[in-house]
Amino acid sequence: MLRRNISHSLQESMTDTPVSLLLGPRQSGKSTLVMSIAEREGITYRTLDDATVMSAAATDPVGFLRSLGDRAVIDEVQRVPELLVAIKTSVDEKRDPGRYILTGSSNIMTLPRISESLAGRMEIHTLRPFSQGELGNKNDRFVDTVFEEIPDTEGEHSKERLIARVLQGGFPEAVTRTSHKRRNAWFSSYISTVLSRDVRDVARIEYINDLPRLLRILAARTGSLLNYSELSNSTTITQSTLKRYIKILETIFLFEPLEAWASNRGKRLIKSPKVHLIDTGLAAMMIGLDENKAIEDQLSFGPLLESFVVNELRKQISWSACDCRLYHYRSSSGKEVDAVLEASDSRVVGIEVKSTASVKSSDFQGLRSLKDDAGVRFVRGIVFYDGKMTVNFEDNLAAVPFSALWS
Repeated sequence: MLRRNISHSLQESMTDTPVSLLLGPRQSGKSTLVMSIAEREGITYRTLDDATVMSAAATDPVGFLRSLGDRAVIDEVQRVPELLVAIKTSVDEKRDPGRYILTGSSNIMTLPRISESLAGRMEIHTLRPFSQGELGNKNDRFVDTVFEEIPDTEGEHSKERLIARVLQGGFPEAVTRTSHKRRNAWFSSYISTVLSRDVRDVARIEYINDLPRLLRILAARTGSLLNYSELSNSTTITQSTLKRYIKILETIFLFEPLEAWASNRGKRLIKSPKVHLIDTGLAAMMIGLDENKAIEDQLSFGPLLESFVVNELRKQISWSACDCRLYHYRSSSGKEVDAVLEASDSRVVGIEVKSTASVKSSDFQGLRSLKDDAGVRFVRGIVFYDGKMTVNFEDNLAAVPFSALWS
């Protein structure tokens, strides 16, 4: 079993917090991770995906918890939301650390009363599909490194290998399938199962067939600004319904928009987020992109590569020592930076993504604009490119091979 880099953070929270909640999309490896912890720690494990277990938990949540003992792992807890109220009561009666490890394939923190009932009693972790470092049994630390220095590395310099990484994504089952056809078959089945099953746990939708169509449209708009008016016109779904549907796709971890950065925090919320799906392998299947098309059609592959980098950064943030958040940047004059890392102390790193094997000075225009807006908070700017080595352009601006993300 490949080691998950978030394991240390999860087990650390068990030493001082009563409840640890592990969220993430289905089939990302949550059950495998918590089952290994349960076996090692001698903790009772139950999954609410089992119909009998779910029925027992729903019928008598308090009695169900008592039957598990003082410490337990409860998988897919979103299937019986009432159980969380019983967990709060149990923890308040005995506030020992490491009492419960919960997992959820939908974000239960969006459900009414849940975030309030477990406030101060629970630490939340997010497990996304495998990072590139995890697939290579490495503890990828680019996010921590880039705040300290420009990564000096030599890239693998293989366009075909980079495309393969992007198209396979990180879902454990998908990466084991070397055939493009068999991988897409799994993705297709995955979407069908998640949309027909998990949506029922979080919402009631009359026209559930709208969701796969909306997901395909979002995949085709990867890396672009989220424009509800344009989406409404192209889907014939009203904006109010569209916003509800997109929130559902967020809740079940299929869609994860990237919010905009602004030097004035008060302006951040009025900026449009960018469109990104949780996994580039999934997005590639939705738009019908294979290896040959990716080589020939840079207009389709470029945005997917941007999403690949954004997803890798999000994964690393979940276990990095640096307490930071991820945004995108767009100036009033239209200059853009694909990803902006902002540390808790307000330091800023800008990251631009280019699918080319060479970089020009003009490719740093967005980063220079970000540098002007961030002022003294700006640490450095990176342009990822499909090249062999790190090349410094000017003070704190450099072109860096993609492999620096995971090497």
